[in-house]
Order: sequence, then structure tokens, then C-alpha cells
Amino acid sequence: MGKVGRADTGQEEAFSRDETGQTKVENVAAAELRSFIERVERLEEEKAAISDDIKDVIGEAKGRGYDTKAIRTIIKMRKKDANERLEEESILDTYKAALGMI
Repeated sequence: MGKVGRADTGQEEAFSRDETGQTKVENVAAAELRSFIERVERLEEEKAAISDDIKDVIGEAKGRGYDTKAIRTIIKMRKKDANERLEEESILDTYKAALGMI
């Protein structure tokens, strides 16, 4: 268990990194970090595949003559709760009336 020199500070350590378990901790942390990154990468791939599937469905609807802009608007509307949707529609109607659009 000799002293090991540290190049970055000029100081010496009483124990090597292997003797203190530091290397094992770093390896575990690196493996855990790699695991998180790989999981996110797999999810990104799945997200891209799902996005492609959504585009295919929208394209199919367009091919059948549906208005895809209206479909996308309805999808956005359905994500909101009824009160939020009613409030937005009320404000929109007020603005349209003020501009003489109704």
C-alpha cells in the first residue's frame, strides 16, 4: 500500500484508487449513466416510429378526403378539458365579434 502520486496537484494519496473502491464507484456511475442514455435513445427511436405512424394515419385520412387541418385541430381540442375549451372558444368568439367576423 504505497503512496501514489497525483499529477494534477502534486500531492500524494495514501491509497490507490483501486484500494479505496473509487474505481468501482466510477464504473458503477458510468454504467448507470450509460444505461440512462441508452434508455432515452431507445425511447427517441420509438417516438420517431410513432410519429411516422401518426403521419401515415393522417395521410390515410387525407387520402379519404378528410380535412387534415380540422382533424389536427380536433385532436388538440380533445386534449383539453371541457371548461378550458369553452373558455378559449368564448374568447375567440368575442375577438371575432369585435373584428366583425361574426
